[in-house]
Amino acid sequence: MSALFYALVQTIHMAISLYIWIIIIASFLSFVQPDPRNQIVQILYRLTEPVFVQVRRKIPFVIVSGLDLSPLVVIFGLNFIDIFMTQFFIG
Repeated sequence: MSALFYALVQTIHMAISLYIWIIIIASFLSFVQPDPRNQIVQILYRLTEPVFVQVRRKIPFVIVSGLDLSPLVVIFGLNFIDIFMTQFFIG
């Protein structure tokens, strides 16, 4: 049974890591202003923007002087969940 929990925690860890990379790529693309009709840009936007909207709605002060810090808040939150989950279930 412990092998099942380990595999489940590792799978969730990989999913969180992948989503963090998606957030980082989407954040860098927001500085470049790529073509919004590009399919990759649309996929990244659909994967990240709903989460960013929720963060902006719950924490309105994440936009500082026109700089949106919601990706940073989401990354910190995901890292917290990842570390907590890994330590709680494995360590």
